[in-house]
Amino acid sequence: MAIGDNRQPIPGEALGTTTFIIPIILIILNMQITILDAYTMTHGRLSLDAFRELGEVRVYDRTPAELTVERARGSEVILTNKTIIDGPVMDRLPELKFISVMATGYNAVDIEAARERGIVVSNVRGYSTFSVAQQVFALLMAVTNKIAEHNTDVKSGGWSANPDWSYTLVPSTELQGKTMGIYGLGKIGNKVADMALALDMQVLAHHKHPERDARPGVTFTGFEELLKNSDVVSLHAPLSRQNRGIINRESLALMKPTAILINTGRGGLVVEDDLVWALRNKTIAAACLDVMAAEPPPAGHPLFSLDNCIITPHNAWATKEARQRLLNESVENVRAFINGQPRNVVN
Repeated sequence: MAIGDNRQPIPGEALGTTTFIIPIILIILNMQITILDAYTMTHGRLSLDAFRELGEVRVYDRTPAELTVERARGSEVILTNKTIIDGPVMDRLPELKFISVMATGYNAVDIEAARERGIVVSNVRGYSTFSVAQQVFALLMAVTNKIAEHNTDVKSGGWSANPDWSYTLVPSTELQGKTMGIYGLGKIGNKVADMALALDMQVLAHHKHPERDARPGVTFTGFEELLKNSDVVSLHAPLSRQNRGIINRESLALMKPTAILINTGRGGLVVEDDLVWALRNKTIAAACLDVMAAEPPPAGHPLFSLDNCIITPHNAWATKEARQRLLNESVENVRAFINGQPRNVVN
């Protein structure tokens, strides 16, 4: 068996297959649980006591790569968000049986390596659907209603000195009747569609399975048609080899000069140098980003200097309510594994 493989072979089983041996009831006395990067989930305020009911718990707010093995040594269960758990790390953690990813995306874990070693990997899905969709419209309305600009002007004396009881720095924009284009109509994309329809917007979508996922009020279209016909383009597809950099100079040139791009999905969907070009040249009107190609982004990033670009620090998912759901579901993932009935398994 491979180093770190925790399975017991079935008679006649070929080594390297993907079968897991999960007992009906997994009894591990004094279960060792290590949470490698708790801070983004808890912000230091949410309680982790529910994990302590399941075993002996070690908690670290953040774990640099060089300390991962040292901190996780002896653990049967590891919880991670962005701390990398790859094959070489797994090989140095022979007791490891379960990895719970405190996120929907699980690219921090080498899934194939875990499968080869009989290590179960689970994630958490759907915990931030409403929160991310809410952020989409918070970002959109920051552009269309110019809330920050008017607040700043009022507090610096603009209203007090104005001869009129009402004024606008620049015209605001009504969303009713505008077209929302959604790239990727999964759970979050569908919630964005719900909110857009509630604002009496038209909704276009580009999606892998238009026949399967057809719904009232949403018109499926090709990607180029989505770009050409949308007043707002919101990105919600998972990142893949096929769509990396799908928002680039060519695709941005297809959009309306009045269009707004919103990315709360994955930073890699956008070629950032091309977006800088498009914003500087008014190819599109504005961009709102909650994700970037490198996180944290480098200081002095060219997008930081652009007035028509709003950036938030990958926190669309991070309402207190969403983080509590994430924590609760992570606890249940660990509990289910201990009881021999793993849930939300991704490998």
